[in-house]
Amino acid sequence: MARVAVIGEPLRIYGYGLAGAVLCPVTDQGQAALAWRDLPEDVAVAVLTPSAARWLAKEIARRPAVLPVLLPEADAPATAGPAVPG
Repeated sequence: MARVAVIGEPLRIYGYGLAGAVLCPVTDQGQAALAWRDLPEDVAVAVLTPSAARWLAKEIARRPAVLPVLLPEADAPATAGPAVPG
């Protein structure tokens, strides 16, 4: 069975551990690159914080079997979707 990993700043990712994700807390580019390279073989999806995505820009292509998913910026407003006329 495939698993999900979450890579990024510790305070942004720890909640995903409750759902059983593989947590990879990182605080700089070097740590992010090591986390990406050391992902278990059964990881199919990697959720990345915006910083982690920037740090991993050149690394992502080296693991084409892993789907990267980008989290929104921390200060981005939530959208409720299109308004439905009532």
